[in-house]
Amino acid sequence: MSNNTPENWKIITSGDSGIEKLHREFRFKNFSSAFSFMTQVAMIAERLQHHPEWYNVYNIVIIDLYRHVKGDITEKDIKFAREVNKILGEN
Repeated sequence: MSNNTPENWKIITSGDSGIEKLHREFRFKNFSSAFSFMTQVAMIAERLQHHPEWYNVYNIVIIDLYRHVKGDITEKDIKFAREVNKILGEN
Protein backbone atom coordinates (compact mmCIF):
# COMPACT_ATOMS: atom_id res chain seq x y z
CA MET A 1 0.00 0.00 0.00
CA SER A 2 2.87 2.42 0.72
CA ASN A 3 3.73 2.95 -2.95
CA ASN A 4 0.07 3.91 -3.47
CA THR A 5 0.03 6.36 -0.55
CA PRO A 6 -1.20 9.80 -1.66
CA GLU A 7 1.17 12.76 -1.45
CA ASN A 8 1.74 14.13 2.09
CA TRP A 9 -0.12 11.22 3.75
CA LYS A 10 1.55 8.50 5.78
CA ILE A 11 0.58 5.11 7.12
CA ILE A 12 0.56 4.87 10.89
CA THR A 13 -0.20 1.99 13.23
CA SER A 14 -2.59 2.79 16.03
CA GLY A 15 -1.40 1.90 19.53
CA ASP A 16 -2.32 -1.44 21.04
CA SER A 17 -4.91 -2.25 18.38
CA GLY A 18 -2.35 -2.47 15.58
CA ILE A 19 -4.81 -0.89 13.15
CA GLU A 20 -3.16 0.71 10.14
CA LYS A 21 -4.49 4.15 9.19
CA LEU A 22 -3.84 6.62 6.43
CA HIS A 23 -2.89 9.76 8.40
CA ARG A 24 -2.33 13.44 7.74
CA GLU A 25 -2.11 16.58 9.87
CA PHE A 26 -3.08 19.98 8.48
CA ARG A 27 -2.32 23.45 9.86
CA PHE A 28 -4.25 26.51 8.76
CA LYS A 29 -4.00 30.25 9.35
CA ASN A 30 -6.89 30.25 11.84
CA PHE A 31 -9.97 28.39 13.04
CA SER A 32 -12.18 29.76 10.25
CA SER A 33 -9.84 28.39 7.60
CA ALA A 34 -9.66 25.02 9.35
CA PHE A 35 -13.45 24.87 9.66
CA SER A 36 -13.92 25.81 6.00
CA PHE A 37 -11.59 22.97 5.03
CA MET A 38 -13.48 20.54 7.27
CA THR A 39 -16.76 21.56 5.62
CA GLN A 40 -15.30 20.72 2.20
CA VAL A 41 -14.00 17.40 3.52
CA ALA A 42 -17.46 16.64 4.95
CA MET A 43 -18.93 17.02 1.45
CA ILE A 44 -16.38 14.51 0.13
CA ALA A 45 -17.34 12.12 2.94
CA GLU A 46 -21.01 12.34 2.06
CA ARG A 47 -20.39 11.93 -1.67
CA LEU A 48 -18.18 8.87 -1.14
CA GLN A 49 -20.26 7.53 1.78
CA HIS A 50 -17.02 7.11 3.67
CA HIS A 51 -16.47 9.03 6.88
CA PRO A 52 -13.10 9.86 8.41
CA GLU A 53 -11.90 9.77 11.95
CA TRP A 54 -10.82 13.36 12.51
CA TYR A 55 -9.82 15.84 15.16
CA ASN A 56 -9.79 19.62 15.25
CA VAL A 57 -8.38 22.17 17.68
CA TYR A 58 -8.23 25.78 16.56
CA ASN A 59 -6.15 25.76 13.33
CA ILE A 60 -5.16 22.08 13.36
CA VAL A 61 -7.08 19.30 11.61
CA ILE A 62 -5.97 15.66 11.82
CA ILE A 63 -7.54 13.05 9.55
CA ASP A 64 -7.20 9.26 9.84
CA LEU A 65 -8.70 7.06 7.14
CA TYR A 66 -9.28 3.32 7.45
CA ARG A 67 -12.03 0.74 7.24
CA HIS A 68 -13.54 0.88 10.71
CA VAL A 69 -15.05 -2.60 10.60
CA LYS A 70 -11.86 -4.48 9.68
CA GLY A 71 -9.23 -1.93 10.70
CA ASP A 72 -7.34 -1.70 7.45
CA ILE A 73 -6.72 0.77 4.62
CA THR A 74 -8.75 0.36 1.43
CA GLU A 75 -8.83 1.86 -2.05
CA LYS A 76 -11.74 3.98 -0.81
CA ASP A 77 -9.38 5.54 1.77
CA ILE A 78 -6.83 6.25 -0.97
CA LYS A 79 -9.51 7.87 -3.14
CA PHE A 80 -10.72 9.95 -0.18
CA ALA A 81 -7.19 11.18 0.59
CA ARG A 82 -6.65 12.16 -3.04
CA GLU A 83 -9.92 14.11 -3.02
CA VAL A 84 -8.77 15.95 0.11
CA ASN A 85 -5.47 16.76 -1.60
CA LYS A 86 -7.39 18.31 -4.51
CA ILE A 87 -9.01 20.78 -2.10
CA LEU A 88 -5.52 22.01 -1.30
CA GLY A 89 -4.37 22.03 -4.93
CA GLU A 90 -2.15 18.97 -4.45
CA ASN A 91 -1.96 15.73 -6.43
